[in-house]
Amino acid sequence: MLDVHRLRVFRSVVASGSVAAAATNLGYTPSAVSQHVAALQRETGLRLLDRHGRGVRPTAAGLALAAQADGVLARLGEAETFVADLRAGRTGSLSIAYFASVGAAWLPTVVRALTAEFPGVRLDLELREDVATDAARRPDLQLVVAEWGDTPDVPRFTAHHLLDDPYVAVVPRDHPLAGRDEIELAELDGDRWIDNDFARGWCRRNLLEACRAAGFSPTFAVEAHDYPTALAFVGAGIGITVLPTLGAAQLPPGTVAVPAVRPTPTRSIHAVVRDAGADTPPVRTALAALRDVARSRVRSAA
Repeated sequence: MLDVHRLRVFRSVVASGSVAAAATNLGYTPSAVSQHVAALQRETGLRLLDRHGRGVRPTAAGLALAAQADGVLARLGEAETFVADLRAGRTGSLSIAYFASVGAAWLPTVVRALTAEFPGVRLDLELREDVATDAARRPDLQLVVAEWGDTPDVPRFTAHHLLDDPYVAVVPRDHPLAGRDEIELAELDGDRWIDNDFARGWCRRNLLEACRAAGFSPTFAVEAHDYPTALAFVGAGIGITVLPTLGAAQLPPGTVAVPAVRPTPTRSIHAVVRDAGADTPPVRTALAALRDVARSRVRSAA
């Protein structure tokens, strides 16, 4: 059986580039580090390091073992955190994944509700645009988007519909269509479009499909990586952008958001909850907070 402490020391040597540097980083003597690495090589029956100048370089076997060690040490770290939570009286953890446009808009309300009711629960928040393919690594609760009218189908998880989020066109205040109650997508055909989705994800594909239904494909003059940057470009008079209403919650000065119609691209937002933990109090509280914030969003848009 491999000694975990020796794996840590070996991984430090690989990351540090030399035995002396690893010794400094770990607070050991170089002799102690060398002894740990030598013992690990005896345990494995492999040559893990070669001398390289004044330092060392991992062999092919050493690189492979270092990669494996990363996973082992990460899992061990999770177990140590779990033990620390139990020792401190914390009752567990709740993992929540979310996509970018609900992060600032919804998560503070949800986290405030959770920390007020369950101060001992550790929250693991992850920014994630897709649903994890490995079921074991999926969070307890994930906010996801789907085509309007569709319900995400994730084995051993249940989807709860929260909100239908139609898209809006964000244009400069002096744009010829800025004063309209709604803008037909086809009317934006000749404008300079600003892309707002670096990930080229579902929300962008949904928009492009709506544009094709309106008889054109937009030409993007500028590619931004996120909604706030795209909105800032609109505020600078560079062009227009079309995005879900939730993403246009905070508009920069000099811009207006007008509903996009004929057709209206719309995304549905769902909370996908792990069935095994659906009845736990923290999950119920998180889901109730999400429903409340979604209802308030609907009321403010009405």
